[in-house]
Amino acid sequence: MKAFYVYMMTNRSRVVLYTGITNSLVRRVWQHQSGEIEGFTKSYKANRLVYYECFDDPRDAIAHEKEIKGWWREKKNALVETKNPKWTDLSPMLFQHVKRPSHTSAVRGANNDRS
Repeated sequence: MKAFYVYMMTNRSRVVLYTGITNSLVRRVWQHQSGEIEGFTKSYKANRLVYYECFDDPRDAIAHEKEIKGWWREKKNALVETKNPKWTDLSPMLFQHVKRPSHTSAVRGANNDRS
């Protein structure tokens, strides 16, 4: 069964708070952090994952995302603080099980692609 995530990203100073939805939280957070996604999160450097929820039904996730987006900032802050009172970046926890290619293997792979 596929999972769907509603998540919130913020920047270092916590001035902005972005709410989004995805079916791959690891991929989407990486895209935000690497600047792959143009728009709000890239412009405001919202690259810290501070909140996420998992849903089985995409309709439930979409409804919850829309609900959160309609809230005042204070209510969004309170939601984050229910699970993450210190506003810690949760992304290292996501990436701890993901094996990233080392620089050498990436270069080796790139060299092999040129042939």
